[in-house]
Amino acid sequence: MKNNYIYGKNTVLNALDASFKIKDIYLVKEFKDLRIERLIKEKNFNVKYMNSGELKNLVGNVNHQGIVAKVEEYSFLSLDDIINKNKNNPNSLLVLLDGIEDPHNLGAILRNVDAFGANGVIISTNRQVGLTPTVAKVSTGAIEYVDVCKVVNLNQTIKRLKDEGYWIVASDGEAKLDYRQVDYMNMKVVLIIGSEGFGVSKLLLKNSDFIVKIPLVGHVNSLNASVACAVLLAQIYNKRNGLNE
Repeated sequence: MKNNYIYGKNTVLNALDASFKIKDIYLVKEFKDLRIERLIKEKNFNVKYMNSGELKNLVGNVNHQGIVAKVEEYSFLSLDDIINKNKNNPNSLLVLLDGIEDPHNLGAILRNVDAFGANGVIISTNRQVGLTPTVAKVSTGAIEYVDVCKVVNLNQTIKRLKDEGYWIVASDGEAKLDYRQVDYMNMKVVLIIGSEGFGVSKLLLKNSDFIVKIPLVGHVNSLNASVACAVLLAQIYNKRNGLNE
């Protein structure tokens, strides 16, 4: 099993709380955080002390906040796994990412998916950042809870998901359909989010059931991928979970 490193107080705290995958913890001698220290003691994790320079040798020139953890490499679900896991959920919601290369965007999207109760993320083996330490840090712990599926061909994937009863909703700034016009109720949904530079590929758009846009009234003509994802997930959540009046 390969090793990976995560760093920063919040990231490691969430991993400690989840209590799996962590193998070793590295601290600077002067490290102080009562919550983290309590969890380390309660769960009897192995701790090694290093100076700040030695921690940077592990994770690079980043703000590690005096704490690094060695964890097992993050695992991916297969497409069959994620389909079977959500087979009996009539409101299953998956987020498919097309060409997201910025680890900050992926980390924020994992956080969005966890926050709004989506059921997993699908990424490609090509033109796509993986589950890196930066992704883990930006996700603030969501990486420990979100199912991630990695596939070779996104177009074949959405065709398979259609066969499994999913409706494909792609986000595109040139679309004519407002994202609020789709019902989202009692339907399995795959939400496609494209990269900032290129958006969703033409073939994925062609194979989508709905192509939606988020109307913008300011001076910018597009949103960061993770922000657009959050807006769309919030709409789906609100549509499915209205307030009881």
